[in-house]
This record gives sequence, structure tokens and C-alpha cells, in this order.
Amino acid sequence: MSLPKRNSADGRCYWMKPEVQVELQPLFDQCIQDAIDGRITRLDDSHWPPVVVSSQGAPFEVWQLLRAWTEIQRAETLDAEKAIAFSENLRRQSRWGEIDHHLLDMLKRELQEKYFVATGDEDDRFWDREYSLKPGIRAEQIPEPLLRFACYVAVSYKVYGLDFQYLDANYLFGLVEKVRPDMVKKLREHGTGRLPLSLQKRKTEHFTASANDAFAVIRITARDNTEECCHEVLDYLCEILEQEDFPRSYAVEFKGPEKSYLPITGLPKKGVNQLFACAVQYPSLHPLMERYARLAMRQYEQYTNLSDEQCALPGSFAVFALGMLGQAWRQLVWDYLDLCDDEHSRLQEKFLREYVKQFGFTADTVPIFVRGLLSMQNMKYSKDYAAWMANAESLDALLEAKVHLSEIVPSGFSSDEDDEDDENEEPTQETEASPEEVLQYAWETVCYVIWGKAGAKGGQKVVETASEELKERCRQIFIPITESLEERGSLL
Repeated sequence: MSLPKRNSADGRCYWMKPEVQVELQPLFDQCIQDAIDGRITRLDDSHWPPVVVSSQGAPFEVWQLLRAWTEIQRAETLDAEKAIAFSENLRRQSRWGEIDHHLLDMLKRELQEKYFVATGDEDDRFWDREYSLKPGIRAEQIPEPLLRFACYVAVSYKVYGLDFQYLDANYLFGLVEKVRPDMVKKLREHGTGRLPLSLQKRKTEHFTASANDAFAVIRITARDNTEECCHEVLDYLCEILEQEDFPRSYAVEFKGPEKSYLPITGLPKKGVNQLFACAVQYPSLHPLMERYARLAMRQYEQYTNLSDEQCALPGSFAVFALGMLGQAWRQLVWDYLDLCDDEHSRLQEKFLREYVKQFGFTADTVPIFVRGLLSMQNMKYSKDYAAWMANAESLDALLEAKVHLSEIVPSGFSSDEDDEDDENEEPTQETEASPEEVLQYAWETVCYVIWGKAGAKGGQKVVETASEELKERCRQIFIPITESLEERGSLL
């Protein structure tokens, strides 16, 4: 069929402007129906916002389809199956972050505001308030399809949302639970049903396990600590993580017969620690541990059963266990540290300290240490680092890392500081830091973690107290990163 000319500013799609509303409405309605039927495709480009194409070849922005669809949905007439299909197909062609707020707003309007009254401070976030049914409203009056769709959105927040969006999930689950506790209980006990039955429950001679994709938890009880048992458990974990729809932030609740843990001071004594402390004893399992780690490691995700102070990227304990074996696992540790950030992973600090304590500061370990300390803010200074660095080999390794710092800095590192502006100072216009300024900030961070306040004022105190053999090396350490390091050649 002959289609009208695309009228968006970039020529990628149609915009529903008043002057073309009548002409485009049939194409728009057909695209919504195609989204329900699974007949839309993603426009083949990487531009934002995402555009999908109908079966007739008409392109529309995802957010326009969602807004129009959600605005006409009503609690009394919502078709849960069609609503889920519509949402899922748009998610697959864009991403959850493009559609979730429209769906949540619709559920606030049609579920919360129609049937519930909120108590608590009006200034509180909606997920912090308490909800109860409005006077005169009975639980059976709330349409079941609406509740099923609310559960779908809540589960999707668990599976595809950012880590903090568990609050949105809990808000929706809380509303449903006020009316149909059995619906939430079923999800809590059995998950969504999308996981294969062999993964939902598994029982072997060596272990029993269950996995719940709705509440993002894997429970494992091992009967022994044998190599066969650990192999089966790791295989099971890998099978689960190979499922596209299993949440990427999750809990591993492991119980074994012996409570032994990785020899790293400060790691939480949780079951997942115990699991990898056991598995690492068997060299034949090391490749399988790496496989699990690489399936598990996802930026901005975390184990959900660890406290905020001990938060860790999924896969952390497997990486730590292998990393402590030596340089054979350097690349795994390197890749892991590139994904870490201090909002979702802080345990790398415990690992890094034990790592350099065991292996020393060498040409192999210094780049790992530098990469790791830059993967988090406010890594603690330790006088031990200065003591372990006080030899020619270690200082030379640090100087070599300085030369190659741009290759070591994790991809997410920035020079942004959290310090608040002095209240007496007028705010200055923000300017983007240059690459050289970012590297200088990174290097100053490295020096502070190793030498603390002694590294201030160009490391004057460090240089003054160094032995004659090390004095020149220490001086070069504190030369600004933007200056030439050619003079180092005479020492090498």
C-alpha cells in the first residue's frame, strides 16, 4: 500500500500531529493491534527514541503507542492477555525502561486511585505509603485481569528493571496482596511458570534446589562437599542464568554441610561464599566457575540478599575465588572490575587488599589493583599499602601503570566528586572534564589510597622520607600525569 510521507523531524517515523490525525489514525490503530499480535518489528537503527514498524510498514515511536494505549485502558474492561502481549512485544522491540513508566502510571490510575486510599505523609514516595481498600469497596469488585496485569508489571520490574525498582515491584505486589493474597503467594511459591520445570525444582543424589523467577531467588541445599556435588550445583546455576527472562539481580541462598569460606577478610559469611570456597578446591571445576561468573556478571546488578554495605556484583565470589589462585585468572578479574561500581559492588575492596597482600605489588598485580580501586569511590587508605609499595620493583610497576593509566581506568570512571559546594560560594557553571583532567584525578585517587595524606602537596612527605634508592622513583610518582615521564628512562 502507498504510505504518507514520514513527518517526524528526523524523517524516521510518523508523528500524530493534529493536521494529519485523520490520515494517520488507521495506520496508528493498526500498529497498536500489530503490537498486541506480535507483528511489529524494530526500525533498523540505533537512534533514540525507539521506533517500531507495523505490518503495513508504518513506523511509530514506542512511547506514542504506549501513551495512546494506556490512556484508553479502564479497570473494568482491561484484557490481561492482550495487555501483557502488547507490553511484552513492545519491550522486546525496545527495552523495559522505555515502557515501564507508562504502564505504572496506568496502574496507579486504574488500580490504586480507583480502589485504594493511601495513608501516611503526602510528601512520601508512593511506595512508602500504606494502602487499604476504599470504604464500600469489596475485594471481589476489583477485576481479576487488572490484578494479573499488575503482577506482570511487578515481575517485569524484578526481571528487567534497575536494581532500585524493586520498590515499584513491591508497591504493585502490595496492592494485589491486599485483594488477592493467593495470587502473590502462588508467584512467591512457584514463580511465573516461564522457567522450565527442571529448573523450578531439581533434586539429585547430591543436592536439592528451587528457582523462583518472580522473586529472583535461587535456593540450594547440598548434601555433601564432593566435586560431583559442586559440579551439579554450578551446572544448575549456569542453566538458570542462560534463561533470558531470569532476573539479573538475584539471591543465591546456599546451604552446605560444612561452613568454610573464602580466605578474604571482611567478606560476608553467606552461603554463596561457602559455595565457591568449596568449589574452588577442585581444579577441574575452575572453568565451570568462570562460566558461571561470566553469565552472572552484569553492570548495575547485584546479589539481592547482601546488605548495602556488602553489596556485590553477581559472580563476585566466583571471581574472588579464582582470582586468589594467581595470574591465570587475571583476565576474568580485569573484566569483572570493569563492570563494578560502588553503588552495586563494594566487596572488591576486600578482595584487592587480600590480593596484593598475597602476591605483592608487581607488574602483574599493580594494574589490577589500580583498576579495582578506581572501580569504586572512597576506597580506604591503608598504611599497609605504603609499606608493601616501598621497594624498587613495586614502584617501577606503579610508574609503568601510570604510563598506561588510560588503558587501566575502568570504562565507567569519571572525575565527578560528591563534595557539596561551600554554601557561601556561588555555584559555578559545570564544564566537562578533559581526558587529561580525568586521568589526573584518577592518579591522585590512586596515590591517596596508597599513601593517604602523606601524598598531599605533590607527595613531598613521601619523597622526603623515602630511602635514597627510592627517592627519585617516588618523585616521579607524584609528577602530574600531563607532564612528560621521559626522565624515568634513566632509572629503568
